[in-house]
Amino acid sequence: MTKYLLSMHSVEGEARDPMTEEDMRQFMQRVGVLEEEMKSEGVWLFGGALHPADTATVVRVSDGEVLTTDGPFAEAKEHLGGFYIIEAEDLDAALGWASKTTAAVSHPIEVRPFRHVSEG
Repeated sequence: MTKYLLSMHSVEGEARDPMTEEDMRQFMQRVGVLEEEMKSEGVWLFGGALHPADTATVVRVSDGEVLTTDGPFAEAKEHLGGFYIIEAEDLDAALGWASKTTAAVSHPIEVRPFRHVSEG
């Protein structure tokens, strides 16, 4: 089994209609159904939603000194908004879960396999 990252990205400043309470309830219900299905099928490993990119702090080492700066690492309009880490038989199975995820969250989903690193 291979681990995959299913990532959802948001576009900074993208005009979207505000969600009503009913829209939010339906969204949360769709996501809940998706996550329960992932868990019952044994593919769920972890998932999370992130605060906006402007809440990020970047940590780096420069000349042996640890520095922290505000804001996202990359200057971009698209930012990671949330993710799932799943375990699937192959890419086709992961893409199937990505299809269900994009239907639930109404955002494009990027699918990336984890690199296999041998121990030893």
